Amino acid sequence: MPADPAKWPYCGGVRCSYKAVWHGSSCVEENKMTEGSYARILGCVAALALVAGCGQSGSADKAADTTTTVTAEAPVAVAPAADAPVAAGNTTPAVASENFADFTGVAADGKTVFLQCMACHSLKEGENKVGPSLYSKIGKTAGQVPGFNYSDANKNSGIVWTEAELFTYLKNPRAAIPGTKMVFAGIPDPQKRADLIAYLKVNGAV
Repeated sequence: MPADPAKWPYCGGVRCSYKAVWHGSSCVEENKMTEGSYARILGCVAALALVAGCGQSGSADKAADTTTTVTAEAPVAVAPAADAPVAAGNTTPAVASENFADFTGVAADGKTVFLQCMACHSLKEGENKVGPSLYSKIGKTAGQVPGFNYSDANKNSGIVWTEAELFTYLKNPRAAIPGTKMVFAGIPDPQKRADLIAYLKVNGAV
């Protein structure tokens, strides 16, 4: 065995101790590791165990982070809005009432509505303008005001100007009496028509 430990041969990856019996290039007895070699091996084992533990911990942390991220970013399901219930057998939308009986006319409000009629009509008896006088019009037959030149369509309509008939006519005169001379487009608001009729009924005495 060489006197210098640095020159001792390796057995199994570690240097043989001074007690080993040297035979050529191998150790055959009392193959003990030096104290320093043993300590180094223990240190390596401990380091490997620590690294393995850290690796597992890191993997667990990554898994936890991934789970947390996925959970946080997962879209929230939103329930679709429920369709409005449809009444059985009802396939058409409700239409606002257009019956004269459903409205109460206010003569004072009708005075304001009549402003759009004044260019062609008067409420004075016998005073015809572009259109006939509307004095005492309720209950009269269409096309009968003396001195006014009516269209044949109006004279021959046979309409009696009841409040309900005027209510329909004033919405769209040319649709109510096709061929009439009246060019007025009409009053689409049913409440305003009811107010105007109330004003005509009292001959503007408000």
